[in-house]
Amino acid sequence: MAITGASGAVYGIRALQILRAARVETHLVISAAAALTIPQETSWSVAQVLELADFTYSDSDTGARIASGSFSANGMLIAPCSIKTLSAVANSACDTLIARAADVCLKEGRPLLLAVRETPLHRGHLRLMDLAARSGAVIFPPVPAFYGHPQTLQDVIDASVGRMLARLGIENELYPRWTGL
Repeated sequence: MAITGASGAVYGIRALQILRAARVETHLVISAAAALTIPQETSWSVAQVLELADFTYSDSDTGARIASGSFSANGMLIAPCSIKTLSAVANSACDTLIARAADVCLKEGRPLLLAVRETPLHRGHLRLMDLAARSGAVIFPPVPAFYGHPQTLQDVIDASVGRMLARLGIENELYPRWTGL
């Protein structure tokens, strides 16, 4: 998992909480920009977020074990995913651990979900999303669904994160299933 500096750190934090409760081993990288954003947007400190993960790494540690294809992983979620990180992934610019770990997922055929958090989008953003998708990334903006009648912001966050985790093969009951009209 990675949390980058786009608005929406709550998505990454909630994913970590759910994964911890499900006893899924997690490896976390927080970008420098995310370290600034987390305390601005949430009641969490960076240290508290790091405690949610089983293993943590510095984004500058490109020699970490998650930077190698020989490290066994089920996939990667970047939530939120900044446009800067999207650009690094789309262009295989592996100068950070987040970008390198994402690139490893792509080259090894493992799921990589990018919870891109930007709006509005210009053509450059769309081009980067297309490039990343062509390499195998799943572009998964946290766009709420309203057919489940969410009542709180937490309902919206849970449904988005639940869908992301389900896409990674981690079953959960956090999002409503469409049952038809």
